[in-house]
Amino acid sequence: MERVSDPADEFSFLAEQATEAGIPGPLPHVERVALDLPDGRTLSALAYGWEDAAPGPVVTFLHGAGLNAHTWDTVVLATGAPALAVDLPGHGESSWRDDAAYVARVLAPDVAAALERWTDRPQVVVGHSLGGLTAAALAASRPDLVRELVIVDITPGVGPSAGPSELRAFFAGPTDWASRDELVDRALSFGLGGGSREKAARGVFFNSRVRPDGRVEWRHHFAHLAAAAAADPGAATTPQGQDSFRALLGESGWEDLAEVRAPITLVQGTRGFVTDEDATRFQQKVPTAAVERLASGHNVQEEAPLDLAALVRSHLPE
Repeated sequence: MERVSDPADEFSFLAEQATEAGIPGPLPHVERVALDLPDGRTLSALAYGWEDAAPGPVVTFLHGAGLNAHTWDTVVLATGAPALAVDLPGHGESSWRDDAAYVARVLAPDVAAALERWTDRPQVVVGHSLGGLTAAALAASRPDLVRELVIVDITPGVGPSAGPSELRAFFAGPTDWASRDELVDRALSFGLGGGSREKAARGVFFNSRVRPDGRVEWRHHFAHLAAAAAADPGAATTPQGQDSFRALLGESGWEDLAEVRAPITLVQGTRGFVTDEDATRFQQKVPTAAVERLASGHNVQEEAPLDLAALVRSHLPE
């Protein structure tokens, strides 16, 4: 396995997270791994509870736009199963895309490459927001890799004027900051961060980096695209000419879902992006899917990690 992390640094928060959530030990072995893609980019991921010499993961997690693989830490600990959490392109430690095409059908082949490298059986794939749409595109194009699909608080074509617009506004600020504390303050002012300053600080730590000049900047590409779009609406577009946030919500996801043969569950956060009307439309278009509602905002994995973990466990193979 291509180990690239120092567990004493990157994973030093895990014990604190487990204690906060009341998750008993021992903690699983965790490593950051990396995959070189044919075009020269790198795809990064977190491997929880398994190594090359042991059976691989049974569940793979894909995060949402502007997040990274560590958003799943508490869910993975509570689920208690060998897991893979991928940093989607443009996020975390994975390379940015030169074309800024962060849409499901473009990202799915990279996730497929990750599963081909790091898994030894079809996965229960859990995807939040952009990760959920990517999971649907993956299941449609590579059914051999996906056992079940759990989509967290997103549907294709969800209205971009509500929650998604707030996310775009959050990132459309300055591109650099004097300290991570300033970023924590901004996250809390937007109601983000998982409910406490401690959780927000952890999220900011994983989602930012300190430049050589001492300034702090967001690690993921979306913040830079959003800031550029705010300054010049024509500056940060995908090849389709849409801004990056609106593009990821495209209706093509319905076509992907229609091709999925694996069981599908939609998890709706009661205060999230998916409205009751969105959930009803989802059930009409995907009548074989189940819909589960959890008391949470959009980032269910951070606001209700134990409830989400219990749901994920119920879908894992025995």
